Parts: sequence; structure tokens; C-alpha cells
Amino acid sequence: MSTSPRLLLPLALTLGSLLSACNATVASYRDRDQSEAMESVIRAQEAAWNRGDLDEFLGEGYLHSPALTFFSGGEVSRGYDTVLDHYRKSYKAGGKEMGHLSFTDVETLIFGSDIGIVRGHWRLDFRSQPEVGGLFTLVMQRTSAGWRIVHDHTSVANTEPGNRSTTSAQSRSR
Repeated sequence: MSTSPRLLLPLALTLGSLLSACNATVASYRDRDQSEAMESVIRAQEAAWNRGDLDEFLGEGYLHSPALTFFSGGEVSRGYDTVLDHYRKSYKAGGKEMGHLSFTDVETLIFGSDIGIVRGHWRLDFRSQPEVGGLFTLVMQRTSAGWRIVHDHTSVANTEPGNRSTTSAQSRSR
């Protein structure tokens, strides 16, 4: 018994469509898993910060490399050690209060199997001074240790009354 080529074409198209849909579903699950893994890095950072553990905040989130870059307040910091020193001077020196950190409106975008961004709002609440917050964009790379921040660009919202500007040249406060 032979099968007509006319009957095979619809069957092949249907099978191709089903396989394509399955592949898209697998990709969307993979992207969702990677997005969740990327966001879990900043949630772990948030928890470390709120425990006052600056070393874990950096160590669990940032790539420990001289290639790490950090842009904020019109300044550029390069390298893990430089970024760590910045945080220590800004938040630990002289018994400074680190505040309570929260990330909101978090979005992740996957650009490839090993690269993506996380962006959103950050806010620090203090007991003894006004809160501060702004926007962040983190470029993340998947490494053997998991997702790590390779570039951080953070802005501070301008809190001056009557000023509608969304950023200021204040130094980074996240």
C-alpha cells in the first residue's frame, strides 16, 4: 500500500509545527529558569546586605575579577577590589549604618545562554537619615560559580523637592 505525497505534506507540516512548539516551550522554560537564577543572585545580595554582611553581598553577586565595572554618580570603578573598597568606605567606615535594602520592579532579560541583564529599582531605608533609592541595571554572566554581575550601572533618584530629574550626580548609595 502506497501513501500519496499529498497526504504526507499535511502530516509533515503538522509534525513540524508540533516539534517547533515543543522546542519553543523548552526554550521558554530554560529562559524562565535562568531568569529565576539571575534574580536569586540579587535576592541573596539583598539578604546579605540586610544582615550587614558586605563581603557576602559582593562575593555572592559580583564577578571577582579586575574586569568588573561599576558606574554611578558619573564615576567609574574597575575591578572587584576597587568596588569592595568603595562599599566599605561608603557603608562600613566609621560605624556607618548600612540601612535596609530592597529591590523592586525587578525584570530580567536573557540575551544568550550565558549573558543577560537584571534591572529594577533599589531603595535603602535608614533609621537615622532619609531613605535613598534609584534605578539599577546589572549585566550578568553565567560562570562556573553561577550567575555573576560583570557590570553594574546604578543611579540615585534626585530627592530635592520640586526637581523632576530621575537621577543625580550623587555617589552610589546601593
